[in-house]
Amino acid sequence: MSANGVKSLASRRAFLLQLAPKTERRIEGAILDDSHLRGHRLRDGQMRGGLREPRKAPLVIVGGGIAGLCAGWRLLQKGFRDFVILEMEKQAGGNSRWGENEVSAYPWAAHYLPVPNRGSKLVRELCTELGLLYEGEFEERHLCHSPQERLFLHGRWQEGLEPEVGLQKADREQFQRFAGLMQEQAASGQYTVPWEPGAKASALDRMSMDDWLREKGFDSPYLRWYVEYGCRDDYGSLAKDTSAWAGVHYFAAREHEDRGPLTWPEGNGWIVKQLLKKLAPHVVAGAMVTQVAIGARGVRVLTETNDWESKGVIWAAPSYLLRYVMEGAPDTSGIIYSPWITANLTLDRMPRQAGTEFAWDNVIYDSPALGYVVATHQSLRTRIDESVWTWYYPLAAVAPAEGRKQLLARDWAWWREFILNDIGKAHRDIRQCVRRIDLMRFGHAMARPAPGWMFSPARAALAKWGGRMVLANSDLSGLSIFEEAQYRGVGAAERILRVV
Repeated sequence: MSANGVKSLASRRAFLLQLAPKTERRIEGAILDDSHLRGHRLRDGQMRGGLREPRKAPLVIVGGGIAGLCAGWRLLQKGFRDFVILEMEKQAGGNSRWGENEVSAYPWAAHYLPVPNRGSKLVRELCTELGLLYEGEFEERHLCHSPQERLFLHGRWQEGLEPEVGLQKADREQFQRFAGLMQEQAASGQYTVPWEPGAKASALDRMSMDDWLREKGFDSPYLRWYVEYGCRDDYGSLAKDTSAWAGVHYFAAREHEDRGPLTWPEGNGWIVKQLLKKLAPHVVAGAMVTQVAIGARGVRVLTETNDWESKGVIWAAPSYLLRYVMEGAPDTSGIIYSPWITANLTLDRMPRQAGTEFAWDNVIYDSPALGYVVATHQSLRTRIDESVWTWYYPLAAVAPAEGRKQLLARDWAWWREFILNDIGKAHRDIRQCVRRIDLMRFGHAMARPAPGWMFSPARAALAKWGGRMVLANSDLSGLSIFEEAQYRGVGAAERILRVV
C-alpha cells in the first residue's frame, strides 16, 4: 500500500472515531445503608449483652419516623415534655429521611404530601402550625410547580400519568367508566384519610384489586397498567397482591385538587426538619433498642449503651421488630412489608428528550420501576443544568422475602446498570449526564394491604393492643402513608398520657 493509501486509511479511521459514541464516563456512587447488619444481629439474638448506663424518662418513644415525631408533637401540644425519642438511624425521619449534596437537597423515600382533604383535620392542623396553610389557603411556594407529572409512552413524553397516546375508543371508554365508579365510591363517604374513622367493613377487602378489575370487565392494558402503577406506588405491591378496598381507596379517598401536592427538594424531609426544630432536644439518634421488659410499675428499654427506666413506651418503630426485643410481644405475622430500593442520581446536565418538558414526577410506561422525581423542579432559577433525580423501585414482582434477598445480593454495579438501562428507555444519553448514583435499600419499607387484612380481627386487635406500651407505626393501618403515620402517632400519644 502506498504512503498516500496509509494516510487515507488513517484519515477514515479518525473520521469514524469521531462518529462513534464517546467512551462511557465514569460514574461514582455507593450503597449508603448498613442498618440491616445491626438488624440481623438483633434478629439472631446477638445484641443483648454488655453494660449499659442507667437512665430515666417517664416516657420513651421508640422510632423517630413520622409516627414517633408526631407522637412527640402531640405530647408538646399537651404540655408534656419529659420524654425521649430513641432513633436507630443516625438521622431521624424514617421513610422521610433526606440527603443533600453540592447540587440540591433530595429525598430518600417519601417525597410529597397530598393536599389534605377538608375532613383531614389532624394533618391540616399540622400544616397550619408549620406555615403551610393560612386561612384555608395553602402557601403557593410549597405547592408543586407545573408541570407536575408526565408519562413516557410510545417513544415520547405526554403530560399527566393517565395514558393518552395510542388509546383506542374502547380504552377511553373504560377509563371513563372507571372514573365514574371511583366517583361513586368517593361519594359513599367511606374512603377517608385516615381511613379507619370513616370506613365500614367491606367485602372488597376479601378480594384483590386485580380480581375486582376482572369482575368489572376492565381489560384495557392501559387502564390495568394505570391501576397497577397506583398499587405499586402507594403499597409496593401488584394489583393481584393488593386488597381491592385499598386499591379503590387510592383513587377514591382524595378530594380533587387542581393544585398540589405539597413538595420540597428534600421531599417530606422538609416536614421532618420543621418537627425537629421543636423536638431535637428529645431525640437520641443512633440508639437501637435491643430489649424491652414490661413490669407491674414500669417499662425498661435497653439500647446498646443505655438502660432506660420509664413509666410507659410508645413503639413507633415497625411493629414486626417487637418479636425480637420483647417476650410476649403481640402477633404481627399478618403484616406484610414491601422491599424497596431508591437511588439519587446527580446529573451534570439534563438529558435530551422528545415530547413535553421535564415534570416533577416522571414515569416510564411498562417499567418495573416507578420513574424519577426531579429535586430541582421547585427551583426558581430560569436555567437548570445540574440536577438530582430520585428513582424509585418496589420489588413487587417477587415475594417480599425473595425481594429482600435480592436487595442484599446485588451490588452497586448491578443496580447502576439496572437503573441506567431503565431510565435509558426514555433518555438514551443518560449515561453521559450522570456523574454519581447513591443507593438506599429498604427491606421493610412499608406495610402492604394484602387481601383480607384491612378489616381483619387480627389487624384491629393489634391497633388496640397495649397498656404501659402502645403501638404507633403506620403498619397498624395497612397503608404506609403520611396521614396514617401521623394518625397512629398522635393516637398513641393520647393513649399513653392516661398511663404516665
